[in-house]
Amino acid sequence: MEEGVLYLASQSPRRRELLQQAGLVFSVQDVNVPEHRAVDESPQDYVHRVARDKARAGLARLQADDGVDAVVLGADTEVVLDGDVFGKPQHADDAAAMLRRLSGRTHEVISAVWLVAEGREQGDVCVSRVRFAPLDEAIIAAYVASGEPFGKAGAYAIQGCGATLIEHLDGSYSGVMGLPLFETVRLLKRFNLVVPV
Repeated sequence: MEEGVLYLASQSPRRRELLQQAGLVFSVQDVNVPEHRAVDESPQDYVHRVARDKARAGLARLQADDGVDAVVLGADTEVVLDGDVFGKPQHADDAAAMLRRLSGRTHEVISAVWLVAEGREQGDVCVSRVRFAPLDEAIIAAYVASGEPFGKAGAYAIQGCGATLIEHLDGSYSGVMGLPLFETVRLLKRFNLVVPV
């Protein structure tokens, strides 16, 4: 295998779509790392750590399997409101509760990306601000019933019907979707990987 092959350490189809949208050539490395925030850990430190852990786990697995010299990309995206990190909803009531809290308010979406290669690693972060329209119970119930909130941080997908709930976005659309492309491409260039643009 050639040196400089890019791997995405993620099971997220949205991250794969975004890398493909940017014209990047990569392979997928499935990893499973714990995503539990420490009691004294800030939301931004938590997102950074999870992205780094994913990238490191992906590189370790590749080296154990093949001894390859690769660059592995890890990423994590979380919705934050009032200092609380909203993970993925576990069930319908959980999703509805998240949406009620987000209703009519502005929250942050923190999206970190981390690149790891043998003897080198570097990360970056993108913080976006998203304001939801006020949501009544009928809208919340219909959106939860659509199934779209599941598997999404904060119980919504900006690339889907969730876009109709958003009044304003200040920041990165791709970052809210799950992978900030500007920061990602900037990092890839620092690692001397081929980037189409």
